[in-house]
Amino acid sequence: MTILKDIILQLFFAHMPFVMFSVYYRDQSRNYTQKFIAFSSMICLFLSMTFGASVVSGYFYDIRYTIMFFGLIFGGIQTGFALLAEFLLYRLYIGGDGTLAAMLIMLVTFPGSYLLYRLYRKCEQKSLILLIAGVFFSVTPLLFVYLENPESVIRHLSFHLFVIPMQNLVGCWLLITLFRKAATDKELFISYGQNERVRAISHVAASLVHEVRNPLTAVKGFLTLIRDGAADRGRIERYIEICMSEIARTEYILSEYLAISKPIGDKQEPTDLEELLRITKDVMSPYANMHNVLLEIGHPPEPVWILANPDKMKQVLVNFIKNAVEACAEVPHSRGKVTLRLQVEARKVTLTIQDNGVGMTEEQAKRLGSIYFSTKSTGTGLGMTFSYQAILSFGGTINVQSEPGGGTRFTISLPIYARNEEAKERDE
Repeated sequence: MTILKDIILQLFFAHMPFVMFSVYYRDQSRNYTQKFIAFSSMICLFLSMTFGASVVSGYFYDIRYTIMFFGLIFGGIQTGFALLAEFLLYRLYIGGDGTLAAMLIMLVTFPGSYLLYRLYRKCEQKSLILLIAGVFFSVTPLLFVYLENPESVIRHLSFHLFVIPMQNLVGCWLLITLFRKAATDKELFISYGQNERVRAISHVAASLVHEVRNPLTAVKGFLTLIRDGAADRGRIERYIEICMSEIARTEYILSEYLAISKPIGDKQEPTDLEELLRITKDVMSPYANMHNVLLEIGHPPEPVWILANPDKMKQVLVNFIKNAVEACAEVPHSRGKVTLRLQVEARKVTLTIQDNGVGMTEEQAKRLGSIYFSTKSTGTGLGMTFSYQAILSFGGTINVQSEPGGGTRFTISLPIYARNEEAKERDE
């Protein structure tokens, strides 16, 4: 039973980089870095060696070779040397009769790991390389320990023939396979998320072109009247004021559109949600008009402060409004309507987005936010996935109520940001 506990503990340590990646990068719009691989692997190696299994005094069996192989594959040769240095220092500190054997084993396994790492990068049969690596990490220590202390190997033959290979084979295959799958999915999510963002912005741009033409047409007409001298001085001044007003509105919409379409950062800061909602409504109104959908907004007259990334929050609002407009546009022979309400309650802000579109089934509503799930035949669902993750990263929650043919109601709750005096003075 003790040996079984040691195996499970070592396999747990072997999966720590994968667990840390899944937790830390869950809400991040970027993939792992070399520093992350080095940091997580060094923690894992330290714990693995600290709680290594031992059946003979001075000889410790852990998952060290798998961790170094993992560090080489995902962190490169620099990470590999960092792990090697950590192993040498810590193994000398632990000491014991098996210290010399451990050093000799590492002298063979580290160059072997490097060769396997090069093969892993070039070969398509990656599972085969992992199998070879697991066998190599099991057989090499067994041979060295047998040459130095054959009696200990013969006395604990089942441990050396079954426990160590299981530890290395299963640990190596699971850790590298799971981490590679998670990193690949993250890369796909980032790539598709960027494409989804560009796709949403391009749709809004098409409607924006149509909307901008209207004030330009009016300006062109008034300028023609002024040029032809078909009005007195008073009317000319009024025409010029109208032209300036239309140009200012067009300039405002275009500048806010460019602000929304710029690259998104990760920094969170005090953000006025009321202002963001008003800006996004102005930008998305042309898109709603193009789909014959009425866009209404209700919000408090004063600023509503939250702690968020303003660029991410803008994109979240764009995604929700765009989806609501498209859901209304799918209902034939009906005037679509999307209503946004911003309310301030005790210690939280509630944003309600309601439409009278096609709606969703209960099963579809539960799956919203899942990667690659979409209720639209042409969608990837990544816009909504991005929105859900962004809201969660701001400390908020999302609730959805919907029924087929009855529209959809999203309720987004976010904590109010209590600004300090310094922030107030800066805004004033």
